[in-house]
Amino acid sequence: MGPAHHLFAHASLLAHLLVPYPEVRIVLSTSWVLKYGYEDTAERLPHALRERVIGATYHSAMHKDDFRTLPRWQQIVQDYGRRKPSAWIALDDDHEGWPDPLRDNYVMTDPVEGLSKPSVLQDLQMKLRQHFEPV
Repeated sequence: MGPAHHLFAHASLLAHLLVPYPEVRIVLSTSWVLKYGYEDTAERLPHALRERVIGATYHSAMHKDDFRTLPRWQQIVQDYGRRKPSAWIALDDDHEGWPDPLRDNYVMTDPVEGLSKPSVLQDLQMKLRQHFEPV
């Protein structure tokens, strides 16, 4: 796997994009939380993102095997139902099954280029403006 194909490869880019949106918080939705734990996974983020992390879609009170069988979009929607944020956006390269009514909250990242693909960047910037107030 090359340098552009690892978890959080474009974390610095995301941190830069979020600067005008200090109220944005991050919930980790990654299999790394299952494998390495929440704390170790969050520690892999740059400080500017790590300080925004408020949790993960998976937590230790959940049954791992049941959680793993859920499609990513369902994991995210279940977390949304628990937290009930006033606004949210999901960034994910697992496109399988995302329902049309949730597309306004979903940024489809590129499996290879991630956030760095221009169309993905444009979509994220548009949805940040739609859902959050810049300072």
